[in-house]
Amino acid sequence: MDGFFPLETGRRRTLKAPIGCVGVGLHSGRPAKLSLLPAPSGTGIRFRRTDTGIEIPATFDQVVDTRLCTALGSATDPAARLATVEHVMAALAGCGIDDAIVAVDGPEVPILDGSAAPFVFLIDCAGITGHAGHVAAIEVLRPVRVQDGEGPDAAWAELLPSREDRLDIALSIDFPSTAIGRQSIALRLSTRNFREDLADARTFTLAEDVSRLRAAGLAQGGSLDNAIVVDGPLVLNPGGLRRPDEFVRHKALDVVGDLALAGAPLRGRFFGHRSGHGLNNRLLRSLFADPANWRYHRGRAAVEGGAVALPAAAAAAPAR
Repeated sequence: MDGFFPLETGRRRTLKAPIGCVGVGLHSGRPAKLSLLPAPSGTGIRFRRTDTGIEIPATFDQVVDTRLCTALGSATDPAARLATVEHVMAALAGCGIDDAIVAVDGPEVPILDGSAAPFVFLIDCAGITGHAGHVAAIEVLRPVRVQDGEGPDAAWAELLPSREDRLDIALSIDFPSTAIGRQSIALRLSTRNFREDLADARTFTLAEDVSRLRAAGLAQGGSLDNAIVVDGPLVLNPGGLRRPDEFVRHKALDVVGDLALAGAPLRGRFFGHRSGHGLNNRLLRSLFADPANWRYHRGRAAVEGGAVALPAAAAAAPAR
């Protein structure tokens, strides 16, 4: 099915079989083992810390930190926290997975190559299957905007209504490093163009920031194998870039992963400039803060009279 955040998404989908991988946490530097597991209809996406037994729903209201990644769980209890969830969330959403358990044996999802492509590969190897229930999309009804700063240098993100059955993304970035500069991208997302245009775009950093990040206890597992490192006009990775605009594509990938924490597919238009994990999460919180901003739209499921299974965190909200 070539659909992504569409209105008429049909049956819910999960994995056919469990599958796993091992890697290292980008910020913790610790070895990490991850497993993707099938889940019953209506489960949504949930993260399980196998070392502590804690399970965390993948929803925007569970986000406790957005510094250089998206972290879920408790802001004060490391045993009830899981960081760097955005790339695996993007892969699950981009492949149309509605129900799954992501089991991790430590505090951070493995970074792998710094993109979502390895997670897409795992999902393809496990296979995808439909099961009971229909997907209910979240339809944006009114414009919602969040912003940091003022003037032309302000960072901002907004969601607008759409007549289409997809999520559109238009994003621009602006970095002082000449290797990055100003880049923009606009996409009407589908599973096909997520795989082709976004999935393999890697995370990146500036060489001048590496020492500062490590001194702050971050990027302990970072290397040229899992991140693009830029020094002025130079890309330090021996293989260079996968695409000339890989930087903005990765930022769009982050948007997909962060907005997947809505708990159900979004129907609307996203616009952003210099948006990051913090603004992306604030945008979802603003969207759901007012019931007049959104509604569940059951699409074809309502016409067909089929049952609609919602994740537990979303089921409490009324469909209008």
